[in-house]
Amino acid sequence: MNTPLALDIAGRSLPVTVRRSGTARRMSLRLDPAGASVVVVLPVGVPLVEAERFARHQHDWIAGKLAAMPERIILAPGAEVMLLGESHVIRHQPAARRGVWAEGGIIHASGREEHVPRRVAEFLRGEALLVLRHRARALAEAIGRRVERVGVRDTRSRWGSCTAGGDLSFSWRLVMAPAWVLDYVVAHEVAHLAEMNHGPDFWQLVENLIGDPAPARRWLKRHGPDLHRFAS
Repeated sequence: MNTPLALDIAGRSLPVTVRRSGTARRMSLRLDPAGASVVVVLPVGVPLVEAERFARHQHDWIAGKLAAMPERIILAPGAEVMLLGESHVIRHQPAARRGVWAEGGIIHASGREEHVPRRVAEFLRGEALLVLRHRARALAEAIGRRVERVGVRDTRSRWGSCTAGGDLSFSWRLVMAPAWVLDYVVAHEVAHLAEMNHGPDFWQLVENLIGDPAPARRWLKRHGPDLHRFAS
């Protein structure tokens, strides 16, 4: 359940989303990885007004977390961005007619300079969809399963998801991670096509697909927040 609640912190309005949980025993709060919003988890039966009171009570904690976050990176000319773990510099090519393309460690973007961030973000999303769709179908075939649809979104709390109907969804930001990290996330969701849980059989299936998942999980825990620094 969403509410129009927002917190005024350090001169900025921070939207707050309230989510009901049938398993939560107490209220909890978290800041999304990009520092763009706050999520309050509210146990069933607790009045909605308590979520607002709780969020405002945590004002100083939220402000401290925001202050400690690294600055966001705009996908503008001169910025450095990773593409499958390889460093690329964004360059504006106003006279070019090719749109946006990557070549020789450079992401070239034509058109007007003020449109470069949006166009580079669209390029990265497109590359993410191509790579993730290919890897998802290849890994699903390896275990005799079928992927129905593959999509990309700008998710904050998870890198991927799998529905009971075989639809997979991923964070487009995975295209900035090394290929072996992206493969882990894909294998994780593909394994859910066979095992909709996180039991021993599930993890064995993941390991059969890509080997030991521990290094990729460590990489995401350490470097994942950096991927959310880029403004899309």
